Amino acid sequence: KDSPTMVLLITIVVALVTTCHSFISLPASQQHQYGVLLFAASKGFGAGSTNIKKSGSKKKKSKKPSMINAMEDKPKAEAGSTTSSQPFVRSEQEQLIEQLAAATANNPIGRAVASSPLAGTEEMDPFWQLMPSLISSRFPNARDDDLKRVAGMVRHAVNTDDKSVFEDWEDHPDRPQNEIHAYMPGLGKPQPFHDPQKLHFCQKLSDNYDIILQEYQALLKDHQNRFQSVTSMNYDAGWRTLVLFYNGHRIPDFPYHLCPVTTSLLESVPLAGRIAGFNRQQPQSGIPRHTDGNNMWLTCQMGLIVPPEDAAYIQVAQETQHWKEGECLLYDTTYEHETYNASPDQERVVLHVDFFNTLAMTPLEIEIMQYIYNLREEFMKAEGVAKVGAQIL
Repeated sequence: KDSPTMVLLITIVVALVTTCHSFISLPASQQHQYGVLLFAASKGFGAGSTNIKKSGSKKKKSKKPSMINAMEDKPKAEAGSTTSSQPFVRSEQEQLIEQLAAATANNPIGRAVASSPLAGTEEMDPFWQLMPSLISSRFPNARDDDLKRVAGMVRHAVNTDDKSVFEDWEDHPDRPQNEIHAYMPGLGKPQPFHDPQKLHFCQKLSDNYDIILQEYQALLKDHQNRFQSVTSMNYDAGWRTLVLFYNGHRIPDFPYHLCPVTTSLLESVPLAGRIAGFNRQQPQSGIPRHTDGNNMWLTCQMGLIVPPEDAAYIQVAQETQHWKEGECLLYDTTYEHETYNASPDQERVVLHVDFFNTLAMTPLEIEIMQYIYNLREEFMKAEGVAKVGAQIL
């Protein structure tokens, strides 16, 4: 009877056991209690912060449990049973929590979590309570300097009212700060468009344009309409996507054998928590002006099938560029942007890739962020979120 929550918990414990050398040096009893701590605290996030209401149920929504309160082992009583389970010894639980907290409290991630006004209360998100220990275990060789900008991101995540994280923010009328939902400080001066020549990935896409186009056409002949609207805005705007990767993951049962080169190229970059795939825009349609609100990501689009006479364009901030077949556009979606295909009868197709900003972030920062996003997605799925969208954080 594997539940999504249990699968998540096993995943987290495996991640810790395989990376934390200190774990295997603990006495067996402490190893057991350490596992219990992670299981219980994670279960608290999955089952406590969002109660999925069943039909006819009148159960009240409970508060998010703290790590300590989540430690009680209370399985459902069998039918007719009046005996309640006994909680674990709280003194041992508290001691283990203190040991974990002490080990990470003074590193940048621990201090960032502690900066939350909810720190130490039952309202604190257990996901972030676990992060200092999880990151420390998964990346034991990371130095404080390596974690500084990641800690800034965590500080913003646990307290969006804390504007001090934006100390390096440059005001721009087309880059609204209040639309930012995930922010890493210190990534340098932003700009609407970047030079695609700075990324070898963009050059590789252009070099393989003919093959990518052939693979796209092979997918079209697969006799299954795999195009979908990622958001209602896209659907209303005539923009539909053949998704190859979602939140950085492969799509189950997708015919990747029909597009091996495209797949290999996409997997050569750290895909971010949105989509990678083929976007089609119908004639005489466009996506309205909007911003995506995550400064850790960049978007690359290569023109695959483009109407003539510069009929299809994208505007980012106040700068307009037109797609060309076999050429890439590289841009920052924290700026307001919009698209339009003015052709009366020809659709526009691009290969669309969202990925972590390799121009500004270090490989370690990207690996840590991928780890955080993957865990966050599993937590959300365990809570009952059927489709996890872009704003995981």
